Amino acid sequence: MPSPRTRPAAALVLVSALAAVGLGPAAVPAAAATVPAGAGSYSDTRPAGTSGPTTNTGAPVTPKVTAAAQGKPVPTNDWWSSLAFQRYGDNPYSTPMYGHPLTYQAVSGGLEVGYPTSPAIVGDGRQYEFAHKRDLTLGLTGLNSPDTKADAWSDWTVTPYWSDGARTLRATIGHGMPFVYARGTGGDARITTATAPAVFADQGNVLGITVAGHHYALFSPSGTDWNVSGSTITAGLGGRDYFSVAVLPSTDALATYRKYAYSFVTGSAVSWSYDAGTVRATYSLTTEAREGTERGTLQALYRHQWLHTTDPLTPYTYVSPRGTMKVREGTSFTTAQKAAAILPGLPGSGVDPARLRGYLNEVANSSDPFSGAVDTYWTGKALGKLAQLVPLADQIGEGAVRDKLLGLIKGRLQEWFTAGGATEFSYDKAWKTLTGYPASYGSDTELNDHHFHYGYYVYAAAIVAQYDPNWAADSAWGTMVKTLVRDTANPSRTDSSFPFLRGFDVYAGHSWASGHQGFAAGNNQESSSESTNLSAALVLWGAATGDTSLRDLGTYLLTTEGEAIAQYWFDADQQVFPGSFQHDTVGMVWGSGGAYSTWWTANPEEIHGINVLPVTSGGSLHLGARKDAIRRNIAEMERENGGPAVEWRDILWEFQSLADPGAAKAKWDAGHAGYTPEAGESKAHTYHWLTALDTLGAPDATVTGSIPTSAVFTKGTTRTYVAHNHGSTARTVTFSDGKSLSVPARSTASGNGTAGPGPDPDPDPEPGTGNTFQLRTGGTLTTATGAAAGADTLASAQGGNHDGTPNKPLVYVAKNVNGTLRAGGSTAFRLQVDAGTSVGLGQQARISYDLTGDGTFDRTETYHYFATDPVTGWEEYAQSRGLKSATGTLGNLRGGTVRLEVWSAIGNGDARLQTGTDRSVVVIPYD
Repeated sequence: MPSPRTRPAAALVLVSALAAVGLGPAAVPAAAATVPAGAGSYSDTRPAGTSGPTTNTGAPVTPKVTAAAQGKPVPTNDWWSSLAFQRYGDNPYSTPMYGHPLTYQAVSGGLEVGYPTSPAIVGDGRQYEFAHKRDLTLGLTGLNSPDTKADAWSDWTVTPYWSDGARTLRATIGHGMPFVYARGTGGDARITTATAPAVFADQGNVLGITVAGHHYALFSPSGTDWNVSGSTITAGLGGRDYFSVAVLPSTDALATYRKYAYSFVTGSAVSWSYDAGTVRATYSLTTEAREGTERGTLQALYRHQWLHTTDPLTPYTYVSPRGTMKVREGTSFTTAQKAAAILPGLPGSGVDPARLRGYLNEVANSSDPFSGAVDTYWTGKALGKLAQLVPLADQIGEGAVRDKLLGLIKGRLQEWFTAGGATEFSYDKAWKTLTGYPASYGSDTELNDHHFHYGYYVYAAAIVAQYDPNWAADSAWGTMVKTLVRDTANPSRTDSSFPFLRGFDVYAGHSWASGHQGFAAGNNQESSSESTNLSAALVLWGAATGDTSLRDLGTYLLTTEGEAIAQYWFDADQQVFPGSFQHDTVGMVWGSGGAYSTWWTANPEEIHGINVLPVTSGGSLHLGARKDAIRRNIAEMERENGGPAVEWRDILWEFQSLADPGAAKAKWDAGHAGYTPEAGESKAHTYHWLTALDTLGAPDATVTGSIPTSAVFTKGTTRTYVAHNHGSTARTVTFSDGKSLSVPARSTASGNGTAGPGPDPDPDPEPGTGNTFQLRTGGTLTTATGAAAGADTLASAQGGNHDGTPNKPLVYVAKNVNGTLRAGGSTAFRLQVDAGTSVGLGQQARISYDLTGDGTFDRTETYHYFATDPVTGWEEYAQSRGLKSATGTLGNLRGGTVRLEVWSAIGNGDARLQTGTDRSVVVIPYD
């Protein structure tokens, strides 16, 4: 949770709350009080006198799921979690769930559906909400279920289940889905409307109605008919079990929506990749044709998504609490963003070593560096404070202070990472979650805020790993760190012990804090910055331990949530908040809207500061991409506060420095003598931060480096390039503006950069223009753009092993190519491939160069094959898989030919290769 000085007892009730890839043990032994985890351990039984998940009356509660879902990790902290977590004992159905554009609430007779389009300003003007209001209820005739359970779920969809013994109903709903896909037995399809509907289209089994100004289409099986009687609409299902309902953007969209009415969504999945400063993510739905052969669908994209996609969108739009949603026709779309900047510490530019030494000693020599913290949250904040100082001590040669700080961090982590003491982590088998005791702010009873609390632990551990890799080994304390990661940000969908990405809502683009989601306004998140603190921790831990998959997950999470924060917390483009809401920021985002408030205070400093702290070079630099939003934010805080910050002045100085470093440093110079640092801050860190940015300039998000742990700062016309190399050998980091920086092993380097890219042992070049070739169905490579996306079939390897030898390849060729070889350059590619649901497939690429077009290939490069997953959706195969073999040498192209061959190296099923987009390209190293 956020870090109030005090909190009223009433608020405590309200406060919201990978074995396959080496992230710790696969499962908890069935009969073990203590579970070993490297040198550490956790318990599988709560400490005496503590609680696990409960109802609001204190009664123990277990997941409310169907028999089909028993034993599966339940995604708490989601937009629909009240289906599975019965927080309120008198409500066995759900509280309102905000899918956007539709809202839902489960009731005994089925699923209430609404489409709120007019915001209400409540709470003395401090909150806006598009509250759930029923337009209709989707159900079956006679259905009167005693409860609703979660039957199935995927990355952003869920299927609630109702049964009264005679009738059963399942209804698949999700973020961005204008459809509700229903399957029922034992009764006719039944729609009851809040007011008498106006029928605008009657086509038998397709009915268009308007309710409260909102247009809906009802679809029953072919050969059936909808009957309207007052506010009740029914249709016999003709021996079948399916029907659907869609909210329409306009009545003239009916024909388009009818096309997809029987293409039922059965699942959703996101995939992501990091490629030299760019984060790409593909959001895919799987479908099943209940009638006909249509497998496509419609999905509405949030603002943070459609701003960053080049995929074609329809003219259709929807209203939502997150601004306009735009509709995509198709089962997937891809976003691409510049990666957020991350560093383990800012350079010490301009810092007075003697002054910093004095501030460091104040903390290191404190009689209680942990300020009396005993629970997971406050201990975490103390760990974070100390971790921020380790790189600063190292910069000025204070090895003794650095090691003392590291010793304090290790000692406290090891106490928590060992079961049986006054502090420990305990695994809950029913909820498949790890809870730290002593707990706080509902992290135990409501499963709130695990990402807030544990992010500090992982961040501190990442700093330790940077200086002491042996401590971070799996055989030492690394397994316990990875177990916390599995609880909060598990990258595996097949881990039976923890849910996938527990608190992070991949479609909404940000995390949720409440474990149960049991509020009329949906779920909520207050401290978005404590969420990005976890994402940055994943990057730093992954980089320090050589786990690039986890590093790239953290980069995806931080970059995605950074844009969501800019749009939905800070309204950076001033296109999201309703015009009637007179604030430039919100302290909390709710499913229904946003609020200029916190859970514990109305103090403007803390309303603004709660989405800034903790200030770190890992999780905060992304905020500098929206400098105007920072300036508006600070200006509003000072207006509401009646003047500059007093209580959290250090947090807000540091925030201001991301836009106006000189102004922030001037405030420090004038006011640093008489203030008390915020609980997670120190004068050492604040002084270093403000001085460094005053010297370097503010973060420059327009330029990115070729590794995640890099950043650029601009002061006037001067750019400073910074990168940290966690590796054991020196490397050259390239930047998107053509500059490069040589970085020694296990070091941070900064400078003005050298012209031209240098060699990089881990290059994933971003395709440029002129040397970037798209694939076209029919076998062409072309520099042209603007084609429609397509796909070619990669023939099965039929169980054979064709690793390194083309077998029935797809071939794409560009002829008459001229170019001058770029010194130190190398071939790059990114190819979108999809194995569908086939298991054990691997696609392979070979790129060949005929330098003069005489028919002889002078250079041939074969890359290691890419093992695709058995989940429908595009995955990215890039040159970063590594060069398997190469023959010949490159030279200048004079009327030459470039050839790409792609084939199935292994497996027993066909795959697909995307064509016609800038996501399937070959980039040649030529000017």
